[in-house]
Amino acid sequence: MNYDQVFDQAIERLHDEGRYRVFIDILRNKGAFPNARCFAGHNGPKPITVWCSNDYLAMGQHPKVVAAMEEALHDVGAGSGGTRNIGGNTHYHIQLEEELADLHGKERALLFTSGYVSNDATLSTLGKLLPGCVIFSDELNHASMIAGIRNSGCEKKVWRHNDLAHLEELLAETDPALPRLIAFESVYSMDGDVAPIHAICDLADKYNALTYIDEVHAVGMYGARGGGISERDDAARRITIIEGTLGKAFGVMGGYIAADAKIVDCIRSYAPGFIFTTSLSPVLAAGVLAAVRHLKASSAERDGQQAAAAFLKAQFAEAGLPVMPSTTHIVPLMVGDPVRAKKISDILLAEYGVYVQPINYPTVPRGTERLRFTPGPAHTESMMRDLTAALVEIWDRMELEIRRAA
Repeated sequence: MNYDQVFDQAIERLHDEGRYRVFIDILRNKGAFPNARCFAGHNGPKPITVWCSNDYLAMGQHPKVVAAMEEALHDVGAGSGGTRNIGGNTHYHIQLEEELADLHGKERALLFTSGYVSNDATLSTLGKLLPGCVIFSDELNHASMIAGIRNSGCEKKVWRHNDLAHLEELLAETDPALPRLIAFESVYSMDGDVAPIHAICDLADKYNALTYIDEVHAVGMYGARGGGISERDDAARRITIIEGTLGKAFGVMGGYIAADAKIVDCIRSYAPGFIFTTSLSPVLAAGVLAAVRHLKASSAERDGQQAAAAFLKAQFAEAGLPVMPSTTHIVPLMVGDPVRAKKISDILLAEYGVYVQPINYPTVPRGTERLRFTPGPAHTESMMRDLTAALVEIWDRMELEIRRAA
């Protein structure tokens, strides 16, 4: 076996398909987001504007969050010291779980090191605890949910995206004696659409199924206190398990679930992804705690973000750019080709100081490659007009190149 050849061929395939990923070398400017410095391809740092961050509300830059992390660092040090049951359980973790449970109106919450881990660990554990469980998964669910369902060893039935008739068809054909779990997201981050939560819960009630919602792109962003789409739509009480992230709108790092105390205790006691992992640094937990408390009381960031997203969508549409329909804060621009998407991204960075990463397969289906913009409350209308003008110029330039080649 020529191991080097196998690895070389694997990377070569990505290059051939135009979807080899390049990570851009940047540093954000504290207190000045979305401004940052880029170190790639030139001498010294170059000023850029970040347009693709999942720190949707710039809470990673918020003075309260930074101050809370600095205070915790100087109070308890850097690391947690171990897993939650061996030295890594701190008062910060307990306070944060209490705040998250309250945010969603649930009895308990449980912290994980990331949103990916919380999905994988929880779904895989649930499937193993429920004998013969069948999991019904929306076809556009995140890779972490798919991994958790696969690792559960359960039978999986995939329903067409947001297609309630198809979901009911699959539920109806399943043995009613078997436990059932419906897993879906609230905001689907690549298209920016929203799940019909109440209608899904109606089917869950009808067919005696548990519900599991991934709110990672919605917590902090929607609802009077930032509880997500399930809070905005008054549906949280109907959901069995709510999963979220602490690394997007809350601006720091980590993941969690919120549910009844009995369910949380089972996941805490059985999930290897929780039991055998060093807990979040108390510094991170302190920062998230400050962010959650702030966004429970303040809607200014949410309002500013929604206004920015609406303005950018309007700018793109008026300019004739192929902006995809979206009812949320996600602003996707369809390209449809991985090589072209990468080239547009490269030109934006090199010539305009605009940083947005191309989104390619397997994150999205082949042929639907896109640029995904996430304007926040700190992106100004002037920035958005300049971005639109840059995209129009690049689009015209590339269309001209295509016509010449033809």
